[in-house]
Amino acid sequence: MTTTRFDETWDVIVVGYGLAGGIAAINAHDAGAKVLVIEKSEVPGGLSICSYGAVRSARDPEQAFAYLKATNGGRTPDDVVRVLAHGMCDMERYVRELGRINNARILNSIEENAEREKAGDPYRRQIRANYPLPGTNTFYHTTVVDIPGYDPRREFPWANGAPGGPKIFKIVHDHLMSRRIELRLATPALRLVTNAGRREVRGVVAHTGDREVTLAARQGVVLACGGFEGSAAMKAQFLEALPVYNAAARHNTGDGIRMAQDMGAALWHMWHVHGAYGFRHTDPTYPYAIRVKRFPDWFPGEEKKVRMKMPWILVDCDARRFMSEYQPYTQDTAVRPLSHYDPVRQRYTRNPAFLICDDEGRKLFPLGKATSNDAGIRYEWSEDNLKEVGNGILKRESTLEGLAHELGLDPAALVAGVARWNAQCGLGVDEDHGRPPGSMMPIRTPPFYGAPVWATMSNTQGGPVHDAASRIVDAYGEPIPRLYAAGELGSAFGHLYLSGGNIAECIITGRLAGRGAAELKAWR
Repeated sequence: MTTTRFDETWDVIVVGYGLAGGIAAINAHDAGAKVLVIEKSEVPGGLSICSYGAVRSARDPEQAFAYLKATNGGRTPDDVVRVLAHGMCDMERYVRELGRINNARILNSIEENAEREKAGDPYRRQIRANYPLPGTNTFYHTTVVDIPGYDPRREFPWANGAPGGPKIFKIVHDHLMSRRIELRLATPALRLVTNAGRREVRGVVAHTGDREVTLAARQGVVLACGGFEGSAAMKAQFLEALPVYNAAARHNTGDGIRMAQDMGAALWHMWHVHGAYGFRHTDPTYPYAIRVKRFPDWFPGEEKKVRMKMPWILVDCDARRFMSEYQPYTQDTAVRPLSHYDPVRQRYTRNPAFLICDDEGRKLFPLGKATSNDAGIRYEWSEDNLKEVGNGILKRESTLEGLAHELGLDPAALVAGVARWNAQCGLGVDEDHGRPPGSMMPIRTPPFYGAPVWATMSNTQGGPVHDAASRIVDAYGEPIPRLYAAGELGSAFGHLYLSGGNIAECIITGRLAGRGAAELKAWR
């Protein structure tokens, strides 16, 4: 929309207050701009506060570029990829600099692994990327391990996810508060304001309280309001599988994508999501799917090093296994096999799939992990999985035949499929789908447990195209004046994701977008 009447005037307006929005606001402020941050949700943190918070870092920019170029499958321009590669080489320094505000204890992967080994903790962070591609060995993680006196459950009680996300968000939040940058929660952006020729962004129309306000941005607008996990309509149009549930971020309904489209923005890799498979709660008011337990990643070619037991198998509607349940980066690519569509039967035969395990597997650890960032919404999965039996998420039967009936599967087919799996466990080789031998566990001790599991995404990667300066560009490749993107809104990852990559991208693009907008000459 066009207008010359504004209720308020700012230099830079940042839409969205997750990690990317916070970094953009800090950098715009430090470049001399008067900054306003507006956030649709009534709580801060976005999706990034639910993350593991490990910031993907790199040592060599050329090696990092080679790897990122290979993983993007030709879908992202080289100059944009180079910005990520170079930015990751500055991540450890920048995160440590940010952490000084509250004396955060920050470790890189080598330091963290040494401490874990000393403490007898078997978990190790990978000191390389996820796949054996050129440049893989240049990567590592930078992690906020501890912040003195900080209790995330007290300060961000609505954030339910991994422990790392609230720690790195706390650092960014403290920087925002120390600069007295104005933050307005429960203030969704509705559309962009333009000049008379509709070629230049001039501000934002937002809803606050019980009214709409028109906010002028004299230098620029940064869209950092996430993807479209919470939009059923957009998921139905852009994703192959139906349905694909979101594991968090119901407020991410593609608002920034639509606002950018209204300005003529081009879109890229809208199909690409980061996800696995997850349970649905039996309470219809619970808005999210609940992802299966997060397993450590493993490196292709090193399958025999995997030592963690995964107690379940997945079967399709015909009670047949169809995939390795434990992929190298299960939480990223395991969602993809569930999108298979059978044109003869006119159905998605693997969505839902069915998770099957026995009583020994049930006792190992929680099978699911809920995530959310909402006031009044929080689900804690039980340690022994029995609460989930009680509320109906997991079905329990004394025989496999009984479990098959409960799940709507063919009993003979399920019994035969489990028998084949058990035989392969005895041999120590998954002849059907190549699951790592050390993860294999037979299913033979009653009672037996099962549940439908669905295609579940942690986040989308697609959105408006941006250039190497994080400027959103139109369908002809021209930057849309005064409009920037940061974070998940049109992520550069276009084929294979890099663990910790979106967190690094939030910081890299947030810095670029915030500074870029603040350095523009203000319009009169």
